[in-house]
Amino acid sequence: MGRGGKNLSLIAGCLSALTLSQFFGLNTSAQAADTVVVRYGLFAESVPLADLQTAATTGEFPRSLDWLTKRLSQEQRRSLLGTLKMRVPLNVVTLSRLLNTQIGTTILNDISTALARKDKAGANALRAALVLGANSPQGLSVLSFIAAYPSQRLEINLPQAVTVMGSLNNDFWRTQQLMLSLSPQLAPQASQINLPFDPSQPGKANVQVENWNLNDQKRDRKIPVDIYWSTAAESNKPLIVFTHGLGSVRTELRYLAEHLASHGYIVAAIEHPGSNQTHVDLALKGKTRIVEPQEFLDRPQDISFVLDEFTKYNQTAKTPLAGRIATDNVMVVGYSFGGATALALAGGEFQIAGLKQTCRNQLASLSVGTTIQCIAQELPENSYQLRDNRVKQVMALSPTTSRIFGDTGLTKVQVPTLILASSADKSTPALTEQVIGFSKISAPKWLAGVIGGTHLSVKDPSTTLDQADQPNTALSGGEIVGEQAADVRKFVKAIALAMAAQLTSEADNYQVFLTPDYAQAASTPVFPFRIVRDIPPGLISMEK
Repeated sequence: MGRGGKNLSLIAGCLSALTLSQFFGLNTSAQAADTVVVRYGLFAESVPLADLQTAATTGEFPRSLDWLTKRLSQEQRRSLLGTLKMRVPLNVVTLSRLLNTQIGTTILNDISTALARKDKAGANALRAALVLGANSPQGLSVLSFIAAYPSQRLEINLPQAVTVMGSLNNDFWRTQQLMLSLSPQLAPQASQINLPFDPSQPGKANVQVENWNLNDQKRDRKIPVDIYWSTAAESNKPLIVFTHGLGSVRTELRYLAEHLASHGYIVAAIEHPGSNQTHVDLALKGKTRIVEPQEFLDRPQDISFVLDEFTKYNQTAKTPLAGRIATDNVMVVGYSFGGATALALAGGEFQIAGLKQTCRNQLASLSVGTTIQCIAQELPENSYQLRDNRVKQVMALSPTTSRIFGDTGLTKVQVPTLILASSADKSTPALTEQVIGFSKISAPKWLAGVIGGTHLSVKDPSTTLDQADQPNTALSGGEIVGEQAADVRKFVKAIALAMAAQLTSEADNYQVFLTPDYAQAASTPVFPFRIVRDIPPGLISMEK
């Protein structure tokens, strides 16, 4: 194959892709790499490590690399030089912890597919090399990666390297570093706390489910509601309302609704007609928009309407549920798009004027969750306050927050809030969508982190059956669901019950389950968990 401009640009891109690979391969063995071989089909080109080191030191490419650089633009050359000079601020302890999690192992396996070896030790070689390289005097860099790789030649399969590069991004890596920095320990240790009971276990009451179909005539909205309850339900326990994610259904957290109901809580799982699975299926067929701007306002209003209907029901109906529904003491649990809905009901302000500014550029590089928020820029007002005073507490699971709430919208959240973030979430990346937003909330708050969890890990297995055949891409796929995510759902059940109990006389008995010590005790080798009340100063200065 000839050395066309397209192929040379791909080679340059591959060298830039080593900015990502720098996380995966360093070793100081005698049999270290001194040459990079870039392979593209039948075409292969060798790049001596010494030439790359010269370029990094002098800021000029040596004549021996003319075959590569003469067809690159000035911008591409500057980018390549910057990549060669870059140092990665990850220490050996942080890297070692990351690489011993499920997500770390998965990443190593992915990267190893782009590096040709005759043996099958690619992932293991990368893991060992990475830890040693992080301890080298110069620290992690593209050049130290090449120099320390345990083979005389580092051979890269260019098409596969580009594919792997596309599944990773800077925010992803910053998220891993931050998650691991939230606690000085990663591996679960013997708990030093006394746990009075296991909140992930079901309660003693048998759960019943009622299906309602409510009709908001003023807004022409038909709202299905599933009500989970038991004979243990009492009005001194809060009503818990679930709001689902985009393109989903009201059963997406069914396991959690059943769990809470078994402990005497009434749970109302509502379905939003303008953003549920039925609506999005129509959009995919070209029959409607994926989401109308008005849906951002309709979703919180759906919940306020349902609370109004429950109030009437409490006063007029003659059924076992009447009088037991605590409509003035409500906890909203929202997932993904529903997380933003929950935060709005808690007082978070939609800031449309700022949204228009941030959504003008770079939409193609954003996550799905971030991009969807930009649809709200078509709303006519500059800001919206949708606070419902009956909502006394919220849980936002993998919420979308980075654009819709602007710079200060989340500072107006008025009730205790728990945000859950998963480190391997592609749809709503944890750092930008949850962690930064969490830092802005001034009300009592908790951040629960799931290292190795993905966007769909918290969902009921019945709603993730379609994930088995999904391709693993930069924006979707690679989801850890079903039995693989059982530990995640167990953790969610525990902290959700503990949060609900904070609105009851049993609050003190459940506080221990909202502490860093409990997260440590609940952690597994596959899923280390985190709970913090605040982010240490400096950890998210990286947002800039």
